[in-house]
Amino acid sequence: MSLRNAVLAVLLEGEASGYDLAKSFDASVANFWMATPQQLYRELEKMAADGLIRGRVVQQDRRPNKRLFSLTEAGRRALHEFTAAPPHPGAIRDELMVQVQAVDAGDIEAVKNALRERMSWAEAKIARFERLRARLLNGRTEEEHLTQADRIGPYLTLLRGLAFERENVRWIRRAVAILDHRTNIPAE
Repeated sequence: MSLRNAVLAVLLEGEASGYDLAKSFDASVANFWMATPQQLYRELEKMAADGLIRGRVVQQDRRPNKRLFSLTEAGRRALHEFTAAPPHPGAIRDELMVQVQAVDAGDIEAVKNALRERMSWAEAKIARFERLRARLLNGRTEEEHLTQADRIGPYLTLLRGLAFERENVRWIRRAVAILDHRTNIPAE
């Protein structure tokens, strides 16, 4: 998947500035796609040049003017083509997992601390995702939301993000417990 497709998907929510897109990335697709603001701005320029999005300048008093971007018909077609194609298998590239793999020859305490830090990060993401879920539901039950909402994709990816981070917390607790037990075994 490319950043381009992720941006097109976010723009389904409507017109947005680059700044709004960066914030939206953090709130909506960050559980499965990361991008820096610089990467987003570069991609927006390419997408506009390719006719997938259009930008318009909004004059602002006392602040710099901003550009708002929206999908074009070509962008909608590209998104349709993307969703019709079989996805490439995902791959996890996680430096912490390499440290865990090498823990037997490494610094167990440092790895445990890194795991605990990752758990705190995952718990913070869970809390943020739960707040987003409450905003999406807006007092409705899940069933009401799914039958009334214009779009269900954001809700489904949010559920996946929640499940992923909850599993991370569960696995980290187990991994730290195993490492704690391992460090308490007397040497022979």
